[in-house]
Amino acid sequence: MEDAFRGEKSGNSGTNAGQELWHTCIDQLAQEMPEQQFNTWIRPLTAVVSDDFSKVTLLVGNRFKLDWIRTQYGSRIAAKLDKIYGQAIHLELALAPRETIARQSFNQIVPESLPIEEPPDLVHDKTLLGQRNRLNSNLTFDTLVEGSANRMARAAALHVSDIPGQLYNPLFIYGGVGLGKTHLMHAVGNRLLANRPTARVLYIHAEQFVSDVVKAYQRKTFDEFKDHYHSLDLLLIDDVQFLANKERTQEEFFNAFEALLAKKSHIVMTSDTYPKGLADIHERLVSRFDSGLTVAIEPPELEMRVAILINKARAEGTEMPEEVAFFVAKNVRSNVRELEGALRKILAYSRFNQKDISIQLARDALRDLLSIQNRQISVENIQKTVADYYKIKVADMYSKKRPASIARPRQIAMYLAKELTQKSLPEIGELFGGRDHTTVLHAVRKIGGERQQLTELNQQLHVLEQTLKG
Repeated sequence: MEDAFRGEKSGNSGTNAGQELWHTCIDQLAQEMPEQQFNTWIRPLTAVVSDDFSKVTLLVGNRFKLDWIRTQYGSRIAAKLDKIYGQAIHLELALAPRETIARQSFNQIVPESLPIEEPPDLVHDKTLLGQRNRLNSNLTFDTLVEGSANRMARAAALHVSDIPGQLYNPLFIYGGVGLGKTHLMHAVGNRLLANRPTARVLYIHAEQFVSDVVKAYQRKTFDEFKDHYHSLDLLLIDDVQFLANKERTQEEFFNAFEALLAKKSHIVMTSDTYPKGLADIHERLVSRFDSGLTVAIEPPELEMRVAILINKARAEGTEMPEEVAFFVAKNVRSNVRELEGALRKILAYSRFNQKDISIQLARDALRDLLSIQNRQISVENIQKTVADYYKIKVADMYSKKRPASIARPRQIAMYLAKELTQKSLPEIGELFGGRDHTTVLHAVRKIGGERQQLTELNQQLHVLEQTLKG
């Protein structure tokens, strides 16, 4: 795909082509970096690409972040841009104009491992940061595709945004990476503000709360900290698993939690696991998390993935043929973020090569992703991963043994084989010791149905899926 970026093609403006280059770069970085690092340092960057593609300037919010990105990520970003474009590109970092900073809705997070002292411009903007709700206005219920994977979570979130402080308080949403948990939280905040413009709403990542506690402790400003957090009408806090092993932060979050519930303010939280699966978080907090409504967001089913692709392509001004959407949806199964990344690659490949979107074009644009997926996820790999997880022998997958300790993992492996590979039911049955396809179908239906009902099984499947997808 790198050749597609060599030079500006006719019919594309330099600005649009430059943004396609940058979007491709950050899509690839998102796949390679830990999610929190990416969201903190890379996602908020604004790129300005010169018309001849000789230079890319990244606009950064403040001097502290500029220096950190230059030393920690500069060479990596430059190498990635060079590889995508196929020629050397000069990378520069510059401070963003003040109006650009004010428009951004991203978190200002300072990792615990870094010095706590704020740079001068962050101190100057303290009042602004305190007033901002940090909501992304583009993430609404209207832009969220509904399906069986998120229907219950969406319904609960709608109820909270319309009648906050009543039922489902707190609302705890859990699921794997890139399934739409953050989108749903922003949608709650945006809808509540549309109904009640004066409501005090705040969206933060859990690491921002940690950072705020550290600063309040260091500066002895806990009164201001409590005034800020305890006065909210709606607190939306992402990835609460990041509170693990932080005793003082957990204490302050517990206090804020109790204060908000007492005044009938609403709390919405997300995590990568259900409350009782959280490690190194105090039991009294876990019990509070589980006291309202806990709902899961699942990986989107095929029809939902197709709808997401068609809708997002339409939002980009392009009509994606349904057969292409089905091809992509069948091959990109894990989460919405990867679907969006695949769509961007297809759109960029289509525009730069001036070709209509087709299955062959999608296959060409996604060849790296497809080759990695086909190499990594095989029925044999699934059998070994499941056997290791449940501590049985791989040979038990093919055997005729029927005790529950073996039959259950075998059914789970059959379910995952159907979900994560292109194998047919008869092919899967053959790889499980020559079993009939009806046996595989029974296992797929049984595990798929129980996944919707059993929280523990659902979490186990999430872990297995993430392990298999690398």
